[in-house]
Amino acid sequence: MEWGAVPSPNIWEHPATYEIENRAVDRDGLIEQAMSSVASWSGREVLDLGCGSGFHLPRFASSAARVYGVEPHPALLRLAARRARSLSNVTLLGGTAQAVPLPDASVDVAHARWAYFFGPGCEPGLRELARVVRRGGTAFVIDNDATRSTFGRWFRRGYPGVDPAAVERFWSLQGWSRVPLDIDWRFDDRADLEAVVRIEFTPEVAEAILAEHSGTTVDYAANLWWRRF
Repeated sequence: MEWGAVPSPNIWEHPATYEIENRAVDRDGLIEQAMSSVASWSGREVLDLGCGSGFHLPRFASSAARVYGVEPHPALLRLAARRARSLSNVTLLGGTAQAVPLPDASVDVAHARWAYFFGPGCEPGLRELARVVRRGGTAFVIDNDATRSTFGRWFRRGYPGVDPAAVERFWSLQGWSRVPLDIDWRFDDRADLEAVVRIEFTPEVAEAILAEHSGTTVDYAANLWWRRF
């Protein structure tokens, strides 16, 4: 059921640890506040693309008319179904960003967070967004801003093949707008931080990062990209 999806070793292979990461990211809710300032999802139909284990589904479902969670990885889809079993307005579907299993013009708001969209190469997914989002609707993509912050420095070290400047140029040329955000990773204890660092980076990079960084908080820059259709 993975249909050519780009693997995400962190959440695909370590869903329990990734759950810790989800809880640690942006505890102040700055991403959601920035999204709300651009477009509300209250009373509207929402697509959570690459919903993973469904971490964000309950929040959208609390005010949206209908939420569609789309995820390519069967094990994560099962976890999302368990999380959403009491949410009558949530529908879960197996699918990918480049083949969204929804009709044309079927959603008002689309959300993709740390998912398929990493700039150059994601054009098939963007064409699908243009197909499924209604006229006047809004799509959001939340991704790392690796040009700054402690986490950005770690990201550049761990993923030298990703050019942050090229990623930003790509989104701008595609007609998306950027909201730069200063968030953080805020863990309950050091063991949680160490576990998450180890699923995000190779062993060599992870151990170097942990040796140089103390404490349980990491400053983290993110980009909220958005486009109206």
